[in-house]
Amino acid sequence: MIPPAFDYHAPKTVGEAISLLGSLGDDAKLLAGGHSLLPMMKLRFAQPGHLIDINRIPELRGIREDGNTVVIGAMTSENELINSALLQARVPLLADAPKLIADPQVRNRGTLGGDIAHGDPGNDHPAISLALDATFVLQGPKGTRNVKADDFFLGTYMTALAEDEILTAVRVPALAKGTGWAYEKLKRKTGDWATAGAAVVMQMAGGKVTQIRVALTNVAPMAIRALAAEAALMGQAVDDASLNAAAAAAMAVCDPAEDLRGDRAYKTAMAGQMVKRAIKAAAGRCS
Repeated sequence: MIPPAFDYHAPKTVGEAISLLGSLGDDAKLLAGGHSLLPMMKLRFAQPGHLIDINRIPELRGIREDGNTVVIGAMTSENELINSALLQARVPLLADAPKLIADPQVRNRGTLGGDIAHGDPGNDHPAISLALDATFVLQGPKGTRNVKADDFFLGTYMTALAEDEILTAVRVPALAKGTGWAYEKLKRKTGDWATAGAAVVMQMAGGKVTQIRVALTNVAPMAIRALAAEAALMGQAVDDASLNAAAAAAMAVCDPAEDLRGDRAYKTAMAGQMVKRAIKAAAGRCS
């Protein structure tokens, strides 16, 4: 289908984009990579009267260090994440996981901020951000505020981002030496969303888990932390018993929607398997 008519705006600064959002109100939508919004417009599920294209705002791109934190501009593409030497050295999960997102063409256009701000439980970066304890920088007419990933995702397509705000950057603590990390994702084919996915960041000492964050993709109305799974592993060795306990705890918090990727029981079971795989892979990187 062809979307209804709309007016197109291409601001050159964040301030200009915020002004447009304020003046145009809820009839305006931000255009980042476009992989979520444009298909919804073609199906007429979304019918904005104005598109505000933020691709021409240079301050929304780039990857840099700020002390022990890595700051990524919201309009940084998936391929830029993959190819970043800084991320490979300081936050390797954020360089490795995008390889599992869609396909090369999509990764060349799709952006980190767009994936997060859309609030789709099937998107990958929300769970990755939760596992990395990321903070999102939101800018609006009242100034800038920082929101932890733990507090950002509120439901399907619902986030803490106000209608007159823009997600400008993602701040991620650099991983300490010896930190293990992994993102495991089950999907039917290349380019598909996850049937279930799990992101894990962890540390070990003396063969026991000392820190761990586990987050799940597409098995609830939003990306979620599996807090009980984390608790099941704390202070434990990574063995069959602790893996099974963590998987069971993760499955207990799953609330997936049935679709062509599977029914509730199958998706829940696959979430448990992805948690096991991600923990084992992360533990293997702890050193």
